Amino acid sequence: MGSLFRSEEMTLCQLFLQTEAAYACVSELGELGLVQFRDLNPDVNAFQRKFVNEVRRCDEMERKLRYLEKEIKKDGIPMLNTGENPEAPQPREMIDLEATFEKLENELREVNHNAEALKRNFLELTELKHILRKTQVFFDEVDQREMYQSAQMTDPSREEEHVTLLGEEGLRAGGQQSLKLGRKMETFCKHPLGTLQLPLHQEGGFHPTESMTRALITDDAIARQPGAGPVQLGFVAGVILRERIPSFERMLWRACRGNVFLRQTEIESALEDPSTGDKVLKSVFIIFFQGDQLKTRVKKICEGFRATLYPCPETPTDRREMAMGVMTRIEDLNTVLGQTQDHRHRVLVAAAKNVKNWFIKVRKIKAIYHTLNLFNLDVTQKCLIAECWVPLPEIESIQLALRRGTERSGSSVPPILNRMETFEAPPTYNRTNKFTVAFQALVDAYGVSSYREVNPTPYTIITFPFLFAVMFGDLGHGFLMFIFAAWMVWKEKPLAAKKTDNEIWNIFFGGRYIVLLMGCFSMYTGLIYNDAFSKSLNIFSSHWRVNYNVTTIQEVADLQLNPSTSDYIGSPYPFGIDPVWQLASNKIVYLNAFKMKISIIFGVLHMLFGVALSYSNHTYFKKPINIYCEFIPQIVFLTFLFFYMVLLMFLKWMIYGPTNPLPTSPACAPSILITFINMVLFKYNVLPLDGCETVFMFGGQAFLQKFLLLVAVICIPWMLLAKPIQIMKKQKKRHELLSNNHVIGENGGAEGVGHMVNANNISHSPPAKPEEEEEELGEMFIHQAIHTIEYVLGSVSHTASYLRLWALSLAHAQLSEVLWTMVLQTGLKSESSVGGVILWAVFAFWAVLTIGILVFMEGLSAFLHTLRLHWVEFQSKFYSGIGYSFTPFSFEIILATASGTGED
Repeated sequence: MGSLFRSEEMTLCQLFLQTEAAYACVSELGELGLVQFRDLNPDVNAFQRKFVNEVRRCDEMERKLRYLEKEIKKDGIPMLNTGENPEAPQPREMIDLEATFEKLENELREVNHNAEALKRNFLELTELKHILRKTQVFFDEVDQREMYQSAQMTDPSREEEHVTLLGEEGLRAGGQQSLKLGRKMETFCKHPLGTLQLPLHQEGGFHPTESMTRALITDDAIARQPGAGPVQLGFVAGVILRERIPSFERMLWRACRGNVFLRQTEIESALEDPSTGDKVLKSVFIIFFQGDQLKTRVKKICEGFRATLYPCPETPTDRREMAMGVMTRIEDLNTVLGQTQDHRHRVLVAAAKNVKNWFIKVRKIKAIYHTLNLFNLDVTQKCLIAECWVPLPEIESIQLALRRGTERSGSSVPPILNRMETFEAPPTYNRTNKFTVAFQALVDAYGVSSYREVNPTPYTIITFPFLFAVMFGDLGHGFLMFIFAAWMVWKEKPLAAKKTDNEIWNIFFGGRYIVLLMGCFSMYTGLIYNDAFSKSLNIFSSHWRVNYNVTTIQEVADLQLNPSTSDYIGSPYPFGIDPVWQLASNKIVYLNAFKMKISIIFGVLHMLFGVALSYSNHTYFKKPINIYCEFIPQIVFLTFLFFYMVLLMFLKWMIYGPTNPLPTSPACAPSILITFINMVLFKYNVLPLDGCETVFMFGGQAFLQKFLLLVAVICIPWMLLAKPIQIMKKQKKRHELLSNNHVIGENGGAEGVGHMVNANNISHSPPAKPEEEEEELGEMFIHQAIHTIEYVLGSVSHTASYLRLWALSLAHAQLSEVLWTMVLQTGLKSESSVGGVILWAVFAFWAVLTIGILVFMEGLSAFLHTLRLHWVEFQSKFYSGIGYSFTPFSFEIILATASGTGED
């Protein structure tokens, strides 16, 4: 139990392990998780250490396992997690694991490669199928339109229209041939499958007619051959991603200067990309052109836009035959693809059963070899030497683990564990459990405690939720917080098993016991404040009575209840605040005075407790000088000034009562704040009020306050100078002793030799060099001055800082009352037939605001203020927090960290 209040006692040990048994011994220590190894090769590169090849092998196995895991997740196969924790395999088992992983990876990669090739072939055949289908429809409809238009060629107006469309240059370039081509182009333009984009675009400032004039019929070769026959057009067909169509069309138009004709239509169903597995949308296109030069240019543009070109026969018969062959091959590919996927699925299902255990084994092997790289080899290369920090009470269990490891390895040489003496500060090891770990994390967030320093965590378990509840005190809001935390505690195991990356949820779940206590204490302070959703509970019946008649109550808006009369029965409410204050118009004035005083009382007691804990540190580390020169003046200063102010508050409550005569009536009660200010300023010539005898509460108060203030002022130079002067005197005596022994040693003699031995013994106590001592003395003066100023000024500012308890409590209560008055009360006042619906809507709105603002946001604000009060006002009185955490070699920690990293 002592380890809860102070960190575990640690010792530095030296460990000798035979090379053959080192692996098994380190494995047992990793399962135990109570040893922190030191790096004995800090200057050796990580790639030059003894077991670097084994670590690389483990990295390679881990890479293969991650590949398997990715493929398993891709197929949505559940990975079996039995919760087993297999032991680290022996080194000889690494070969079997490597062979297994190599076989699985190669088989899976081969299957994936074949499946990808099949899918790529399937995609190509599917695209070719769509091309043949779309182009066949296209050519069929064009032929039908040509037959229809050839029947109307005798119409002169139609022919004249074509001549006008083609322009004069077209007539000069070919006469009847040009006219024939013009009819063909018109047929293309009116095709329903697509839109003739390029010749009709108004790009570059050209009118559509001028663009037509520069179209396919203006080729120079045709112009030089007036007797040539009909123009022969070539074409290419392919598919392209749908989003690239607009830029593809513009590039064709600009590069070919309008001398191409593009038709495109969309493929209705999405196609699967064999490389990524994503669904993509594509379109079929066909491009008509004339000449080899344009053909080369068009193919280069298609290649640049990653369009896929496919052969498309010119005759309908060839196209139909090719389509039938494509359909047959697609059916065969579907069969082969299904068999490939089934084989892949069987391989992954078999791997999914063991992949979790494989991960654990590989990570344990890797951790062991990483740790072995921290060891040193002896001269004979047959023994590994390690240095490690271990908790002193656990040495026996560590030795047992080493023996088990030696037996597992079959070695006959037992390991040797020796304790070492060192002046290095050991790590801090505070034992925790699932209840205390969250509170310990709050303390460590400020700074890890120094070795064997008083641990604030057990006290924080009580003070943290209590100070939070002082600010958050509300029975209803505390109950909501309590049931939420109780649900997390009740469902602890299933919720912990569902690992998530949601940081907010992880914070709440990790601090579930903190939230539970905060809710419990908030319900208690809510009962003290008699506040539940801004309403009071009349549990014990009010101790105030209304003695007015009915007429007075009905006619007078504000009535006064006098505590000095029979309106008050003379005894306080049994628990908390009387519910009658909920109806009082001076409720805020009363609660202000009450909460302000209890904030100062709790603050001063909290700080005094922190100073008292510093005494435990001084006595444990055997520093009596700190007790006389720091603890005593600090406790005196804080008690004689601020605890005296707290005593005055209790005296005021006890002396001045409503039924007392005038000198001790509430009218003569002095202000505590004014009394404290006058005490500090030595201002005692204040006149009392009329009818009051004095401004003091008791006789001799003025003399007592002068004495307390004088002693408190004396404590300031006491804290500032006493410790450095005492250290300086000790160092002076040490120097004198050393110089005297040095003179006697020069004179010779047996006595001088004896004194020299003593002097040498003294010189071995740290520190030994005079220059370092003088430097430390100068630093001591500076440190003591800073510490004194910080404590004196901090005592004032920290006391005022505890007023945040009053401020946040008042703000929380007022905000809760505003929500009740302006939101829920509106729904309760509705008396219409739809009042129930209105109340339901208003209650839902009020509940959302209550949980979101009053519970969550106000709770977070109170949590942060409580955290500040503990870190600054409380822990600064005794806690240095300059240590470093004990980080043992533990498989449990390593696996948990690796699992969290893998999920991220």
